[in-house]
Amino acid sequence: MEVKSKDTGILKRIAGPVVTAINFDAHMYDVVKVGNEQLMGEVIKIDGEDIIIQVYESTTGIRPGEPVTNTGLSLAVELGPGLLTSIYDGIQRPLEVLIEKMGNFISRGVTAPGLNHEKKWEFVPVVNKGDEVKPGQIIGTVQETRSIVHKIMIPPNAKGGKVTKIEAGSFTVDDIVIELDSKEKFPMMQKWPVRVPRPYVEKHSPSIPLLTGQRILDGLFPIAKGGTAAIPGPFGSGKTVTQQQLAKWSDAEIVVYIGCGERGNEMTEVLTEFPELTDPKTGNSLMERTILIANTSNMPVAAREASVYTGITIAEYFRDQGYDVALMADSTSRWAEAMREICSRLEEMPGEEGYPAYLSSRLSEFYERAGLVESLNGGSGSVSVIGAVSPAGGDFSEPVTQNTLRIVKVFWALDASLSRKRHFPAINWLQSYSLYQGQLTEYFDEKVSPEWNKLRAWAMEVLQKEAELQEIVQLVGSDALPETEQITIEVARMLRELFLQQNGFDPVDTYCDLAKQLDMFKMINYFAELAYAAQAAGVPPAQILAVKAKNEMPQIKFTKDYKPLLDSIYKGLDEEFKALRA
Repeated sequence: MEVKSKDTGILKRIAGPVVTAINFDAHMYDVVKVGNEQLMGEVIKIDGEDIIIQVYESTTGIRPGEPVTNTGLSLAVELGPGLLTSIYDGIQRPLEVLIEKMGNFISRGVTAPGLNHEKKWEFVPVVNKGDEVKPGQIIGTVQETRSIVHKIMIPPNAKGGKVTKIEAGSFTVDDIVIELDSKEKFPMMQKWPVRVPRPYVEKHSPSIPLLTGQRILDGLFPIAKGGTAAIPGPFGSGKTVTQQQLAKWSDAEIVVYIGCGERGNEMTEVLTEFPELTDPKTGNSLMERTILIANTSNMPVAAREASVYTGITIAEYFRDQGYDVALMADSTSRWAEAMREICSRLEEMPGEEGYPAYLSSRLSEFYERAGLVESLNGGSGSVSVIGAVSPAGGDFSEPVTQNTLRIVKVFWALDASLSRKRHFPAINWLQSYSLYQGQLTEYFDEKVSPEWNKLRAWAMEVLQKEAELQEIVQLVGSDALPETEQITIEVARMLRELFLQQNGFDPVDTYCDLAKQLDMFKMINYFAELAYAAQAAGVPPAQILAVKAKNEMPQIKFTKDYKPLLDSIYKGLDEEFKALRA
């Protein structure tokens, strides 16, 4: 006798976003529809006959006895033309479509597909009838936006085979565009479960920097394409602004920005500002290469937990097409808080500070999906993951920050004391580090200048020396320092105020390319050499620090065509120091 599986049960218990159902069959991570309103949920635990589900929407008003239906599918995202320029919630519901359906307030139980299934796209094949194709292979292209060509691929879990039918034309994402002799047929769209990393051939060691246009990051603490970075900092220190600067100006080809549990007004700024921004590389709208996932702090915690998986899966999809993708997760602390709340509802044994015992492994799973890889089609692509961390009270010893630091290779430590002094980006140069520096040395030597790495090392040495001297200054005053050290204090101040400080709201200073960064390094170093030489020749430090030409240096930051000004500064320095030593 054949036993049929039962896909409908009833609600037994409700505890916030975690509900328990009975009398139906389910597997881990199956997507289910909960209650009369068909709220979307996911199976997260099976305890005997009890099926425990996390619901991605508010469970207010549902009650025991209502039906629960199993879809038999895992939580998956739709991948295909139409992803770019989209704004989604944590489970890939397009917010613009939901607004059209319901207005500004989203009703429960309403769903919408991640892609537009009615719009037609111009498909251009790159393989011919009779060609052998394999999983992951690119079979055609679609000009999705003016900036990005979307590459249509055979799904990674397909069998592959010889092409029996393929043709150019205008198709929706559901229309079949290729048929194989293995009887497989594929549309332009594919689905992929968010908790399963997309496969690749090999992961390589990254050796090219992700250039951000932010001087303290590119100059002192660079991240590689395919690398991982964390930006921890207390409230108001500039995490969100720093991540938005990275999303705007990094030289990644695709940007995925996840607003995970952030305040609604911050996400509103992102959603209104990004469509107005111009891509510096193409001159087109920045949104043409951006996907936004908005999951604010007042949304259900379960959807917040899912949002980072949705984002990283979309990023991997574009990586497989051969693109360099930058993923911003703001912030992973809110994600961890969602896990903590669900853990307590499940009555699991808590770990440190109430976080689940598996916090470290979940963070590792997420960051490990970054990397520079050789994809199944033989191409190369990367996903760089930059996660903001919001430790309570700025305490870097709390579990989320500490577990993140064990995983990532770049640490950009935001400092509340710097932000109070109006020093932005408020990244503490003594606490931050980059473990990619050795891998990127060759790139900077060849592509920028053989002097770059020497100047960087010199700048770090001066800043560290200043930190030591400041302790003495606070005790006895700067006049008690030896003359050489007084000059060191001034050079460090110039490095801090001229190089490390950057105005994200100034149209010129918001982005600084490597050539300009190198010129600024050289300019400050040139002043230092002249100052030390003059001091050795007996010139008093007061006269050296009174040189007028150095007062022109800050204007370099805000001048677009700065070369004439730079030449004038060099000329002025030479003349004044010559006069001092005469």
